[in-house]
Amino acid sequence: MMTQMIAISFWQKLWFIINAWDTLFFLLINTKLTSPFLDTILPLCRDANTWIPLYLFLILFLFLNFKHKAWLWILFALITVVLTDQTSSHLVKLFIQRPRPCADDFLQFHVRLMVSHCSGGYSFTSSHATNHFGFAVFIFMTLKDVFKRWKWALILWAAIVSYAQVYVGVHYPLDVIAGACLGSMIGWLTATIYLQRQSMTIDKG
Repeated sequence: MMTQMIAISFWQKLWFIINAWDTLFFLLINTKLTSPFLDTILPLCRDANTWIPLYLFLILFLFLNFKHKAWLWILFALITVVLTDQTSSHLVKLFIQRPRPCADDFLQFHVRLMVSHCSGGYSFTSSHATNHFGFAVFIFMTLKDVFKRWKWALILWAAIVSYAQVYVGVHYPLDVIAGACLGSMIGWLTATIYLQRQSMTIDKG
């Protein structure tokens, strides 16, 4: 019994320290490292509608260059997004049940909320970070020979979207870091399975 009490006390203290630092960095990003330019750009970056033209361009590019091979790629890309979203939203979040900073009993009065409302649900992990890193890593691995050095822009894209989640006040830094790691692992897994089935080379016919 004494050992269990000591163990519980240790984990409680560890979480207190982690949460304190996480909150400190959240407030730094959300309230201090700000500018009118970022206030305009970052809320748009996290909006899914902003990237619709990019997704349409990618689909068109795939069909123009890879013909019928594009269908399998799109299928695996959709599987990747479904897995990242469901794992983050319906598995990890429900298990951890961490309140969002904008919904925290104390912190909500100090958050600079830059969206219309504080989203419902839990905070850990960030589904935005999980989804975008999963998709970015999947594209990075499966189309690296096509995009060449530009493939790194995909990781930067996912990182900006994830950072925006903290900036606008709906996630802690640890939420997006964990989401990025989770999404990257899922993207790596689906890309590995896809690459075992088919290689994306430009169809000359």
